[in-house]
Amino acid sequence: MLEGLKNISKIPELQKRILFTFLLLAVYRMGAHVPTPGIDTAALAAFFEQAKGSLLGLFDMFAGGALSNLSVFALGIMPYISASIILQLLTVAVPYLEKLSKEGEAGRRKITQYTRYGTVVLSLIQGFGISIGLENMAGPTGASIVITTGWAFRLMTVITLTAGTAFIMWLGEQITEKGIGNGISLIIFAGIVVRGPEAIINTFRLLFSGEMGIFFILILIVMMVLIIGVIVFVESGQRRIPVQYAKRVIGRKMYGGQTTHLPLKVNSAGVIPPIFASSIIMFPATIANFIPHPWMKSVADALIPGRIGYELLYVAFIIFFCFFYTAVTFNPVDVADNMRKYGGYVPGIRPGKKTAEYIDEILTKLTFGGALYVSAVCVLPSILISSFNVPFYFGGTALLIVVGVALDTAGQIETHLLTRQYEGFMKKGKIARRR
Repeated sequence: MLEGLKNISKIPELQKRILFTFLLLAVYRMGAHVPTPGIDTAALAAFFEQAKGSLLGLFDMFAGGALSNLSVFALGIMPYISASIILQLLTVAVPYLEKLSKEGEAGRRKITQYTRYGTVVLSLIQGFGISIGLENMAGPTGASIVITTGWAFRLMTVITLTAGTAFIMWLGEQITEKGIGNGISLIIFAGIVVRGPEAIINTFRLLFSGEMGIFFILILIVMMVLIIGVIVFVESGQRRIPVQYAKRVIGRKMYGGQTTHLPLKVNSAGVIPPIFASSIIMFPATIANFIPHPWMKSVADALIPGRIGYELLYVAFIIFFCFFYTAVTFNPVDVADNMRKYGGYVPGIRPGKKTAEYIDEILTKLTFGGALYVSAVCVLPSILISSFNVPFYFGGTALLIVVGVALDTAGQIETHLLTRQYEGFMKKGKIARRR
């Protein structure tokens, strides 16, 4: 690994990409501390101190603390993710969008443009809901969170939060295009990781005050290490389907005849399902937290991490998005047709439709196992943490995202190194680059 890090300095283009990524992430973190005008920050901080462990605490974790500060980036990247989910669902249902998705790069650019418009619309709705909710909220001492209520504050808040989300969306796209790794995932990654030092400091504070025992802290550490080990092991796991290519004579040369394999990952959807599931649950639950109505309060109370209603809904969405995202990104029929076009076949399976059915059957089994694994990693640690009243939210969902994004980014760096014939991070094999 040290040799791989040294080789990065030998590739100027890779250095520029990594530096560009760090600079934009630094800009994102600075923006998370720029407050929205018209807010009593002390009263807001006191309110969120009581909200730790709730869904607002989870939302604040994804936003990197921007919500508890009510900074210009308070909405985070979640409106963009919600818009992406809606567009992907509509792509399956609307023929026009389905046609666009098959038109290559031009079609994808058009869908990306629609996603941006959807992000702005959702940001306007959420920003307005939050501004209304803030006017009706008060800190533990009864102090109003909003200094001056009225339409001037509401419009300012909506414009500020929408502009902040649009800027984060632009940062993510720039990182993906000119940096290294997936920009949106890295922004969520940065928001989670930056809360790590605060969680460690709070843990030691509780240890020294006697509120938490050393034995319980050791159990938490062991549990986190085990979860990370399981994530790394499963994320690198794959089922390899053998593929044989027939010999072909083109001119005076003979091509083909080699045996290769089709790799199918256990979790081909990566960290997308828990991110999408969290985004879907957060949208109505966040609005419910800010609206002081008995029915909305009951909804917010039901959607608290660790409670049975939230966890069941979370697992259902994770399983759905595991299958949905895999179906969107991997088409067994296209794979089978391409194999047949180039003279490839699975030994013992007839080319064409039978091959597509065989691949689809294996992929369905793998996706089901991967969905159960993602659900277990995201839900079980969260239930344990909420049961023992851990004062920070850093459960399986956060670990899965952090480890998954780190593996994906390391895989992209590995690809840059190996394509230029430099030794990568691993002596024996490559870090699999996920889709």
